[in-house]
Amino acid sequence: MFNYVPLFGWVYAFFDYKPGIPLADSKFVGLKFFELIVNDGGDMARVLKNTLAMGLLGILCSPLPVLFAIMLNEVKPKFFRKFVQTAATFPNFISWVIVFSLSFSIFSNEGLFNRVMLSLGVIDEPTNILGNLGAVWYFQTALLIWKSLGWTSVIYLAAIAGIDSEIYEAGKMDGAGRLKLIWHVTVPGLMPTFIVLLLLSVSNILTIGFDQYYAFKNPLVADNIEVLDLYVYRIGIATNDYSYATAIGIAKTFVGIVLLFSVNSFAKKVRGQSIV
Repeated sequence: MFNYVPLFGWVYAFFDYKPGIPLADSKFVGLKFFELIVNDGGDMARVLKNTLAMGLLGILCSPLPVLFAIMLNEVKPKFFRKFVQTAATFPNFISWVIVFSLSFSIFSNEGLFNRVMLSLGVIDEPTNILGNLGAVWYFQTALLIWKSLGWTSVIYLAAIAGIDSEIYEAGKMDGAGRLKLIWHVTVPGLMPTFIVLLLLSVSNILTIGFDQYYAFKNPLVADNIEVLDLYVYRIGIATNDYSYATAIGIAKTFVGIVLLFSVNSFAKKVRGQSIV
């Protein structure tokens, strides 16, 4: 309902719609707003750069949940393994507003991080990480990894549980140690799942989220933290330019569809199996 019913609102992208004026009385402008997307080199180029940069950083860090799942699977004490898994999964259920509050308490000028660093003599003056324009991509990516690492690793733990135990037994009989079993049995068993999730991440690279960047946006980092979804919100809600915002959303949807079928064709050629 929330994904397909709003598609009827795409019609606003073809009219010069103003709030309070019925759509029937609005001027039909055709592809005017789609042409504006192409010609809007300033803000659109900046927003796309931010979106692609943080999206690519997230894709580059995609092996981390695999590594975490493998390490967690190798832990023998069940109590400790369940504790670590629960602790790592818990941040996924914390809202970004709470994450921002925690980050502000830790990384603000008077936060815990600066107090500890100053007391140890590591730094001479407080560092404002939340307002560091050059570090915003990496800081936001680190927060996203912290929040999603445990939850994503659950998928890989399920994939590990699906690997035939007889393969491990055969490897042990052939003299394979723990590291060789991981490299020659666990990793190949996880690759199909990893490739599917990786390709889906590539197809959704323009849809990297809204809540996180809306919560952490401030005037000092606004230029580097504004991603496409946040830009659509600002254009559509803050400035009431519904038609242009709708056109951007439509363009993003079609780019996502093209990327999805492109990576689907790539997967079919490389693996012999498609994901759609």
